[in-house]
Amino acid sequence: MKQAPWARLVSAFLLMLLAGCGTLTSGAVNSSALRRAPADVYADQGAGLDATVDAWARPLVARGETPGLEIGLLLPDGSRRFYGYGTTRRDGGHAPDADTLFAVGSLSKGFLAGIAATMVADGSLSWDDRLATLLPPGTPLSPAAAHITVVQLATHSSGLPRQPYTADILARFLGYFFTGENFYRSLDRQAVLDYLADFSPSTPIESQYSNIGYAILGEVVTERAGQSIDELLASRITDPLGLTHTGYRPELLPGYAERAIGHAGDEPKFIPRGATTPDWHFTEILRGAAALTSTARDLLTFAAAHLDPQGPPPRPALADNLRVRIPRAEEAAAIAWIADDSGGQHVLYQVGLIGGYTSYLAVDPEHHTAVVVLENAFNWDNSLGRSLMALLTRHAPAANW
Repeated sequence: MKQAPWARLVSAFLLMLLAGCGTLTSGAVNSSALRRAPADVYADQGAGLDATVDAWARPLVARGETPGLEIGLLLPDGSRRFYGYGTTRRDGGHAPDADTLFAVGSLSKGFLAGIAATMVADGSLSWDDRLATLLPPGTPLSPAAAHITVVQLATHSSGLPRQPYTADILARFLGYFFTGENFYRSLDRQAVLDYLADFSPSTPIESQYSNIGYAILGEVVTERAGQSIDELLASRITDPLGLTHTGYRPELLPGYAERAIGHAGDEPKFIPRGATTPDWHFTEILRGAAALTSTARDLLTFAAAHLDPQGPPPRPALADNLRVRIPRAEEAAAIAWIADDSGGQHVLYQVGLIGGYTSYLAVDPEHHTAVVVLENAFNWDNSLGRSLMALLTRHAPAANW
């Protein structure tokens, strides 16, 4: 599946059209494009936590940036607070709460990385294992693909692109601007594995966010374990942590009928803001990378598990995923998490952007805090989540919350 130079140029153009200065399902937080209030405006005036969260969140719904919004906070004392605003859908909806289902896009990668980490912990997988020894015998692999390691897949450092630059993908990508339909829907197992046959990275290899890299990671863990991705998620993550509203098949989860429905926001560009968008359905190989549905309550529990390295499994393995593997001045890479040291605070975060939804999940290991923000509209700006993280750190010791 050799990629023509024209396809790369067209794809680059479409990505620019899609994102401006951002990228779809990127981990980058655009904290400079502040449509939200800066982190100290209300807190420095002596407002309590609830009043501050309200002052930041309510305007987003009032301005029509998102129909609904759910926030979850883990405070330093271990207590949790949840805040719901707006509605789950324009017609006949209700205010979201801690157990409202949202599609969370690339937050799925954190759960897939958690599965991989538990397998590393029990010795059934190594971060240094290479694709040549992991994929089924006879899988055609280029020399470069054969040497890709598990840790490279998990840190987006393999050189694999975001997606293959094929005519089919590009046509679907263009159609997305007008329909909101999932442009990854043709990437099945055969297409993803075929891509590896003549894969050749740039020289030197550049780190770049890769959805197909995580698709291949999902293939690796299921092949090695001899279980489906659903079985691995249940046995290694959701059941041990008591996550009852998280899975790849939302129709099987409690509360599906009352789930948050996706809406257009900053994207798709040619659909009016606030219009409903189609649900995205993924092929089997991509489900671990992007198909998860969850709630603020479950996501906050998942985040808190990363802050408990001495607890029962899978907590030690999840905590180790927060360790930075690729130091960089900006966006240092841990396993599925990005490290952000701006403002004197060490925060690790993930971002999920999928048709009709935006999600943000972050932890601060030093202060034992976490934030989850879920929106049922696609919006590039995630500064609300980052501001809430800063708020918890800067004001928790003195605040009477």
